Amino acid sequence: MCNYLAMSTRHRQENMLSTQVPETGWSAIKQTWSQPDRWVGIAVAAAPSIVFVIVNAVANLTTGIIAAAIVAVIGLVFRLIRRDSIRSALIGILIFAACAVIAAVTGEARGFFLLPAMVPFAVIAVCLVTIIARRPLTGVILNKVTGGPAEWYQNRGLRRVHLNATWTAIGINAVNATLQVIFYRANDTFVLAAAHIATGPIFATLVAVTIVAVRRTLAAQR
Repeated sequence: MCNYLAMSTRHRQENMLSTQVPETGWSAIKQTWSQPDRWVGIAVAAAPSIVFVIVNAVANLTTGIIAAAIVAVIGLVFRLIRRDSIRSALIGILIFAACAVIAAVTGEARGFFLLPAMVPFAVIAVCLVTIIARRPLTGVILNKVTGGPAEWYQNRGLRRVHLNATWTAIGINAVNATLQVIFYRANDTFVLAAAHIATGPIFATLVAVTIVAVRRTLAAQR
């Protein structure tokens, strides 16, 4: 459900690198979202949140949690049948369970999105720490799959690419965090769900563009 940036980043990277590598950022975006499996994955990840919000609105909190739990388990089985990463699938179901418990304990539907609402703040903090350490986060995550050198952070071109990508991630998370705070305080679960669901596709796109930028930088240096 809410695997966020690390939810399926590795899976997306491996799929992308197993096909023809795009030459531009735009072609990377088109390739990323031209594969039906990606849309299926988004639908499966988003389903529990969507079901929870709708059922909670027409029934009550308890019924919403139960309905979302059923959908989450079905999604887990579906992902295992598709032979998706077991680790990713289990992380997803555990995060869903944590969200459901928080909602049940607080007695508020918005509690379901409290954990996801905290994620942007954590990501911003991690990004800033890696920038200060001169190891921008996207480089730490993507260097191996892009074929970069072990000491990529000493390569000015690669460090610049990852610095720009990491600052972009900070910007995205800052906007996301602002929306989460505003609509959490407003108790608007529909917008909270939409913001949460949109996170995966946005960061998948950032990953795709970053991979292309890194590969182009490496090619220019050869």
